[in-house]
Formats: sequence, structure tokens, C-alpha cells
Amino acid sequence: MDAETSALLQLRTIHQGFSTFVVARVRLPDGAVVAREIEDHGDAVALLPFDPERRTALLVRLFRASPLYKGADPMLVEAPAGLVDEGETPENAIRREAAEETGLTLGELEPVATVWSSPGVSAERITLYLSACSFAGRGAGGGRPDEHETIEVLETPLSELGAMLDRGAIVDMKLLALAQALRLRHPDLFR
Repeated sequence: MDAETSALLQLRTIHQGFSTFVVARVRLPDGAVVAREIEDHGDAVALLPFDPERRTALLVRLFRASPLYKGADPMLVEAPAGLVDEGETPENAIRREAAEETGLTLGELEPVATVWSSPGVSAERITLYLSACSFAGRGAGGGRPDEHETIEVLETPLSELGAMLDRGAIVDMKLLALAQALRLRHPDLFR
């Protein structure tokens, strides 16, 4: 198959709101022409802030409608994350989101990757970061009231985060990738 023969032939918007849903008519690498549905709500950022002195990470717990729809617990433990606003850099977006959700003012960011969250249906790319920082003197966080986030901030020992990884207890893909990256890059923090 030759990827260069792929082409976007037509887009038809079927809904435009927080997310835009389109039906794309595309030519596949084998020459077949098919319809594919695409959801687009913009790009996102996610972060795993960790305190190397205390050997803890800040996670967030908040309500998510999608797990509720699937009959699962709607209160998810996740990595702090959010959308990149129009004209904003991913670095500025993650600093804003960290302050809103966790009350942290971040120092240096350690880029992990920019990944497609679910490329079979979503146009979202998530830029992932780690950040070593002190949690002393952080603000309350909790999210923006106008967005009805009601975020609970959880300071979690890295030993517990490692145990969650080992037993398959992390259900947020962002947190799973970031916790693995932290453990691979800084294994001494998990001892």
C-alpha cells in the first residue's frame, strides 16, 4: 500500500458545538473510497507533576460522562489535562491547566511526546509533559467553577502510583503513559 495515494476527498459537518463531528470521504492507500466519521475538539495537553523530594505526584479526580454512559464509575483519577486554546502554545496551555486544576505554578517542563489519543475516530493530539516541582505553597486548584469541573486534587505517593501501574489499576490513558514515562526516566523515585 502506498500512503501517498491516500486523500481527503470531501468533508460534511454533521454537528458543531464543543466538538465538531464530520463525515469524511477518503481514498485509502489501496484506492478504495470510503466514509469515515471524525470527532474534533482541538488539541490537548496533559501533565504529571511530581515532587522528587517527597516522592509524590499530583493527580486529579473528576466526573466524566463517557464512563457513566458505558456503565462504569464516572469519577476518574487522571493526569491534569486540558485543551489548547486558539493561538496558545502547548507549553502555555499546560501551565494554565496546572494552575487551574492543581494550584501549581510549574517550573521546567520535561516533554514526553505528542500522541494521537484515539486516531480511529478523533483528531485530538495530546502533548504530554512531566514536571518536577515542589508542592509546598501551591494554591487550591479544583478547576474553573464556570466549567463545572469540581476537581479533587490527590497527592499520591509514587510507590502507590507504581503499584497502580503494576496491577493495571490506571484507567486514564494520559496518566498511564505519563506514569510509565516517569518510572522509565526516573526509576529511583519509585523505590
